[in-house]
Amino acid sequence: MTDLRETAMTSKAWPFEEARRLVKRFAKAPPEKGHVLFETGYGPSGLPHIGTFGEVARTTMVRRAFELISDIPTKLICFSDDMDGLRKVPGNVPNRDQMAEDLHLPLSKVRDPFGTHESFGAHNNARLNAFLDSFGFEYEFASSTEYYTSGRFDDALLRMLERYDKVMEIMLPTLGEERRATYSPFLPVSPKTGHVLQVPTLERNVAKGTIVYEEPDGERVEIPVTGGHVKIQWKPDWAMRWYALGVDYEMSGKDLIDSVTQASKICRALGRPAPETLTYELFNDEHGQKISKSKGNGLSMEEWLRYAAPESLQYFMYQKPKTAKRLYFDVIPKAVDEYHQQLRAYPDQDASQKLANPVFHIHGADVPESRMVVPFAMLLNLASVAGAEDAQTLWGFIRRYAPEASPDTHPDLDAAATFAVRYYNDFVKPEKVYRMPDDRERAALEDLEARLAAWDGPLDAEALQSEVFAVGKAHGFEPLRDWFKALYEVLLGASQGPRFGGFIALYGVDETRALISSALAGQLAQG
Repeated sequence: MTDLRETAMTSKAWPFEEARRLVKRFAKAPPEKGHVLFETGYGPSGLPHIGTFGEVARTTMVRRAFELISDIPTKLICFSDDMDGLRKVPGNVPNRDQMAEDLHLPLSKVRDPFGTHESFGAHNNARLNAFLDSFGFEYEFASSTEYYTSGRFDDALLRMLERYDKVMEIMLPTLGEERRATYSPFLPVSPKTGHVLQVPTLERNVAKGTIVYEEPDGERVEIPVTGGHVKIQWKPDWAMRWYALGVDYEMSGKDLIDSVTQASKICRALGRPAPETLTYELFNDEHGQKISKSKGNGLSMEEWLRYAAPESLQYFMYQKPKTAKRLYFDVIPKAVDEYHQQLRAYPDQDASQKLANPVFHIHGADVPESRMVVPFAMLLNLASVAGAEDAQTLWGFIRRYAPEASPDTHPDLDAAATFAVRYYNDFVKPEKVYRMPDDRERAALEDLEARLAAWDGPLDAEALQSEVFAVGKAHGFEPLRDWFKALYEVLLGASQGPRFGGFIALYGVDETRALISSALAGQLAQG
């Protein structure tokens, strides 16, 4: 462990770079609270989504890296802003008319449209907890409503009242003229309607810990800022939370850069240093547009998990968080195969390589063994030519290729076979376009079929790949990739595909010969 810690202190893997910033933060003294606090935030106005997963997964990676290079204990809080007022009715819930009646109430007071929990906030919080628990994340859940109403934020709220003018000096220059005229960091929770009110603060009494505001009906009301009688506006609220809890690290998306800037200034104005922060790039859909919950574009959490195991998504999230990435269905096969490549590489790597390997940051030091003896991309091609409707069809080929494999001994391969059939039928099959070979390609395919007819060697992927290469060279394909492109387009109905020798070994020599014969007879292109 000592050697690993020393190596981690110079590792260029981004979680260690982030962790070393935290180590530097506590170079003079450990935190007074006795632990380093990591935080992720969640707005329960909607269901947990892929961005929620990414933020918790990436924060956990930094936390794990920090724990390797420091002995200071850590905690991770997943904070739900369930005291925020409901501003609009989501489009993906039942009983929308009922929800419309509850506009402006705190999410923890909005009736649950699904009828399963005491409030819409509670419903989404339960979904969030189940969501995070299903991935095995270690975290402590925190509810904004509970923290406000129980008094856990009281000292921080009184401090914000005391530093009101400094908070306003920070916020007002960032607002438009109309907004500046009515802005206040304090949002009263009306004792009449329960609504979270966007109204100006008319008077402040620091000694009493109260503010005065005007109700929509014109009545002036004095309320304490403590005990859940007010909710703080978003940017000051973030800062107040950092101050109250002593948050040391939080990451957020590029769209919140200004929020981080202002919240950091406010946190310092309240009297504590702002946390270390990381700004990550946002995901784009297949058209290069930013993924949006309201638009519903891109790829959802549930959709990824329909076609691949969660570890592949964690692998995808690990990659270059400061670089914008396209998040769509066609990135899944590559992520699955690269994840398993890294698993296979891990045991033979030295300490420096292991700490740079994404699987270390997904699993920690307890990295599992990959049992994927057939790549996911190959399973997709097998599903294609076999017309597979279930994983059992694929296992008929897998057992011949890898006799030692079975669903019991290779559960990740068995799961991948099921995922591959789903992915093939949903995405590959509708897009398949076969073509007829030209004269040179036809001659080469006839040659390959003849060589396979004479093949008396084992089902060895490398030996078969060499034979396929030899055919391409013998028929003058230059570059050779044109030969393989022809194989994919004529035999598989796709523009790219697997190492063809491995495909023959998996699918079978006789079966590949029959596939070639069908293509030459025009049966595939007609279909």
